[in-house]
Amino acid sequence: MTDLLSQRIQALLDSDAASTLVGIRRGIEKESLRISTDGNLAQTGHPEALGSALTHPYITTDYSEALLEFITPASSDLHSPLEFLDQLHRYTYRHIGDELLWVNSMPCRVKEDSEVPVARYGSSNVGRMKHIYRIGLGHRYGRKMQTIAGIHYNFSFPESFWQLHQAQEGSEEPLQDFISRRYFDLTRNFQRYSWLLVYLFGASPALCASFLAGREHHLLERFDHSLYRPHATSLRMSDLGYQNNAQSSLAISYNNLDEYVETLTHAIKTPEPAYDAIGVLDAKGDYQQLNANILQIENEYYSSIRPKRTINKGERPTLALKRRGVEYIEIRALDLNPFEPVGINQQEIRFLDLFATYCLLRTSPQLESCDLNASKDNLRQVVYNGRDTSVALNNWGESVTLKQWALEKLDQMVPIAELFDRCHGGNNYCDALKRQRLKVEEPDATPSGQIMDKLESRDQTFFQFAMNQALAHRDHFRSRPLDADREAQLATLARHSLTEQAAWEAADDMDFESYLDTYFKD
Repeated sequence: MTDLLSQRIQALLDSDAASTLVGIRRGIEKESLRISTDGNLAQTGHPEALGSALTHPYITTDYSEALLEFITPASSDLHSPLEFLDQLHRYTYRHIGDELLWVNSMPCRVKEDSEVPVARYGSSNVGRMKHIYRIGLGHRYGRKMQTIAGIHYNFSFPESFWQLHQAQEGSEEPLQDFISRRYFDLTRNFQRYSWLLVYLFGASPALCASFLAGREHHLLERFDHSLYRPHATSLRMSDLGYQNNAQSSLAISYNNLDEYVETLTHAIKTPEPAYDAIGVLDAKGDYQQLNANILQIENEYYSSIRPKRTINKGERPTLALKRRGVEYIEIRALDLNPFEPVGINQQEIRFLDLFATYCLLRTSPQLESCDLNASKDNLRQVVYNGRDTSVALNNWGESVTLKQWALEKLDQMVPIAELFDRCHGGNNYCDALKRQRLKVEEPDATPSGQIMDKLESRDQTFFQFAMNQALAHRDHFRSRPLDADREAQLATLARHSLTEQAAWEAADDMDFESYLDTYFKD
């Protein structure tokens, strides 16, 4: 263990840190495609009973009308996010007829881009902007790529922890500046070690061949129209998915808040010839994208982690960060776990707590271009070959096997797990850590390994496996209807969101072009 890491852990063990860590807040954003009973992407609009996708705080859509997104409120209670997700799924299944929720990150059978209906958010300026942004994504990257689903884990330390940690670090800078700086330290280490999360929780070793129809790839075909790699972990995180080559030239800096804002702002203000060729308006005057810049808006940058600040209505994310600093991090490297009804379980949540804390406490040098390239190469190796744990990774210029490096990282987290167990009582964090160690020792115990075992032992396609899981999860939720009070609360919330959307539409006092000009002003 590094000297700085051990010193910081010991300082927390010697202090009252356990009581401050109880206040860690967690929230989950979980995406799921709606599909028809024959396994094709649903062509129906966002169900009215689920409310307005624009204004509902907990049920919305991502890229497509068919791509639901469930959002839990941030909570310091460990069990609340999963319990809330469970309730949202049970409510949703009462209001989508005979449709199903696809349980895998890689999409169901989608033959053509035109089969993917782009999400609509009404006629308000903000609603139109969200829709046109998605139209632009379709032109730039293809609509099918936007049907990939995942889990986003939002995580923040409480102010009481930051005050204690700042005193231990001997920092005299303003508290928010210290918090922002340390979150960027965490973020840089996440970039270095996110391959470990992809190995442990990757759950997309195979996909439907329809997803890559017409595209070059180096996957193998087996199981009748299923594509795979023998030791793959997360094809979602490969260059076939969200880590796509279209943004490979972007050099977004995570060295500090100012550089992060500056490089992202540069990307949303710099024209890109390939996108200029698409045009902003077509011959009819309809928008094809928000602008022809490298990024239309900040969210277009597909990063596995984002420093975040809650934004005000109409506020750009970079301006919110610049004005008020980092509030929390959003971890975006997680596949849906098809063996879990809500796509994630409590052990995974506990390990994410440990992983984020480890990334905060260990030394975090600045990320140079060579470091970023090494991190990308490591991730690529784990994505395609990770379940061969003898695969070589780059540890600061030294070649090391995945197994050796992963076990080293997990060993270094043991005292952090003990600290969290002191905080919460019991041994759940240490047990979660032991479970991850088992996955390193036995690659078949990973979600990707379990999926491949199902395909091989039953000689079934990826599609058949995913449909079976979707049907099982549907039955799980439908067999446990919500109590009448909770059903009524969610129904009321849906109606209120529709009313709120109508109010936004009625309140607009400028034309859309002026709204965009105002939005993109510094």
